[in-house]
This record gives sequence, structure tokens and C-alpha cells, in this order.
Amino acid sequence: MELQPGREAVVRVAVATLWTAPEAVRPVDRPALDAHADVAAWIAGMDADQQVGECALSQLLLGERVLVTELRPDGWAHVVAVEQPAAQLDPRGYPGWLPAAQLAPLPGEAPDPADAPLVVDATVTALRSAPGGEPLLPGVVLGTRLTPAGPPVDGWRPVRAPGHDRPLWLPDGHVVPLPTAPPSAPEVLAVAGRLRDVVYVWGGVSAYGIDCSGLVHLAWRRFGVTLPRDADDQAVATTPLPPGTERPGDLYFFARPGRKIHHIGIVSAAPQGEYRRMLHACYKQREVLEEALPDERTATLVGAHRV
Repeated sequence: MELQPGREAVVRVAVATLWTAPEAVRPVDRPALDAHADVAAWIAGMDADQQVGECALSQLLLGERVLVTELRPDGWAHVVAVEQPAAQLDPRGYPGWLPAAQLAPLPGEAPDPADAPLVVDATVTALRSAPGGEPLLPGVVLGTRLTPAGPPVDGWRPVRAPGHDRPLWLPDGHVVPLPTAPPSAPEVLAVAGRLRDVVYVWGGVSAYGIDCSGLVHLAWRRFGVTLPRDADDQAVATTPLPPGTERPGDLYFFARPGRKIHHIGIVSAAPQGEYRRMLHACYKQREVLEEALPDERTATLVGAHRV
């Protein structure tokens, strides 16, 4: 089976980057463009300014579904990331471009209902050829959903991976069952907190590099909850709170007068008067950090919301 416009496909690399256009990529982006998509090398090879270049839109994780809308002869595919809502861009999901070699056709067989989905709980792991064997898919990150391929064996779990006919293996402790009940806000905050010090990368949605709305999207994704990809859409999808009633795990939104929301953070402590704290991927300091809201953030705070 081959990729076809109008049909769904799945991501076959650990982390695929979604781009504004094939012509927008830079020489420094080469590690993220090949058939293995070495995102760690890509981010390590960029300077601070290149990490916030707006040629990248978002990122997709191994096994994530997309709708293929165009295939170009030069090997690029235009897709809609159907698991990343983006109502203001496309009601079907987040649109963008990526190398077609990073996709695999959607499997013809539906998963066995008895195979409860798993989700990666390790910050980063690798899928191997056998228990303790050669890494065939390194760089698989927190929040990646996997389908089990049988029971654990000596502490190793077999899973199915797009583009691989045989099961791959990872440590059993690196995955947990995908939750069926909504998580508590403190649980989500704790997962997001594990990404503290991760570098800020525009469009990033992984433990290698992440942006402000990507941090929120990924933290909830770990628990099976799908939030929109961008901060302004996340505001629409969540419930506003009366000022001062926010609690850890809720969300702060920021906007300048007369402009749309441009930043989001996760409430990390109950407010005390005007004193507030949040965990966020900070563009200015270029990393995920937890801090008291500085004056310029307080001046642009437009509300707190709850998922």
C-alpha cells in the first residue's frame, strides 16, 4: 500500500516536524528532514535564533495520524494533523508539510480491542529489535501512543510500530496504559514539570525542544486528552475562571491590548493576591521554567482557564 492524497497515514519516525513549506527549510534543518528524522541532532545544531525560526509549525509523534492532502514529486507531502485541533487554520486539524518518507500508510487492520493502548511515560526511550537489542527507533518521546504486541517478557514490552513488520521492544517501565479517566490537574502539572529545562523551540512538541502551547498540548496528551495545538485555540477549548480562583494545573493566557493570545503557561501555585507562579516554555529565556510572573507577564495576563 502506498501513500495517497485523500487517505490517512501515520508518522513512522519518532518525531516528525511540520513545516510551513518545503521551500522554507534551511540547511541547518537537514537532520530533521531525512527518513530517520534525528530531532536531537537538529536541535543541537541550531543556535538560539535558529531555534525560534518560524519555518517550523508543529511536531508529530510516532504513530500519529495525518490526512494526506497532496504529494509532490520531490518527496514532500502536505498533510493535516488530525490529532492536533487547529480550528482557526483548518477544521480538520493542523496543516503543514513534511517529507513523505516520514509517513507510512495507515494499517489496513484495526487494532484488536483487547490490546489496550499504551503511552510512553519515559521522557525519552528507544524501540529495539529485541529485548536489550539494537535501537531501531531511538528518540521516542513522552506522550507517544503505542499498540502492544503481546505481554511483557523479562521486563521488556513488545509493541507495534509503523513501517515495521515485526514487533519492536522497549523497557516495560517506559510505558503505561493510556488512561481512560480524565487526569487531575496536579497530575498534568507533574508531567509538564518533568520537561523543565528543555530548550524552547518554535513549533516544538517533544522532550528535545518545545514551545509554550506545545508544552500544554503534550502534557495533556500523555493522559489521552486532546487539546488544540495553538494557545489561542486552547483558550477557546477551555473554561474561563473568575480571577483569583485558579489552582495548580490550570492555565494562564496572555495577550497584548487589541491582539490575539500569544502565550500560555500552566499555573504552578495558588495565587496570593497579585502574586502568581507558572510553569511555561519561555521564549525570552529559551527554556521551560517555573517562575513567579514578572511584571511584563502580569501586564499581559488576560485570564485563567481550566481544562
